Amino acid sequence: MITQDHVLKQDTGLVENGNMIKLTEILKEVKETFENFATTRGKGAAKIAATAEEKGGLSLLTWHHFKVKAPYYKKAEEGKFDKEAAIKEFEETYKKISLDMTQIEFQREVGRLEVLGELLIRDKK
Repeated sequence: MITQDHVLKQDTGLVENGNMIKLTEILKEVKETFENFATTRGKGAAKIAATAEEKGGLSLLTWHHFKVKAPYYKKAEEGKFDKEAAIKEFEETYKKISLDMTQIEFQREVGRLEVLGELLIRDKK
């Protein structure tokens, strides 16, 4: 489908669920590099960790969950993400999670599983 914007510039796009999706918007999303994704996610995780640490108390469980993510995002941001090692660690971490863990151990391992999963899924693009 081809449409014209307010200055009569043509834009090509797709119609999905009745809504026009402009190809220029799709291209912007694709242009986001894996490294930029890791940087953005890392900053978000760091902010949440800092806020949780500042609050203290039970919020420290959240701090443990998000703090563990930092080195993984940093490595990916620097272009040093090893997909095969990440797959292996993801599988090992998944097997390790149990109800026999302490709350802190559980939060750390689920945070590790989460960041590895995010990076592996994003790396598929």
